[in-house]
Amino acid sequence: MIRHTVEAVRRAISVEEAAIQLGIGRSLAYELVRGGRLRSVRAGNRILVPSSALEEFLAGRPGDMEIPAGS
Repeated sequence: MIRHTVEAVRRAISVEEAAIQLGIGRSLAYELVRGGRLRSVRAGNRILVPSSALEEFLAGRPGDMEIPAGS
């Protein structure tokens, strides 16, 4: 029998977890979310980044890879 961990089936992660996976700082991750360059959804007070949004960002969709100077 194959067991799936909670981590394996999560379809969205926190901005902090997204930052770790992308290898960037937390502040920059929030800046990308605020600027719409990293897609996110709100769930109550939480901001979540869908797994597909990480793939889109890494694939270099237009505007996604522009990282502000000084960040």
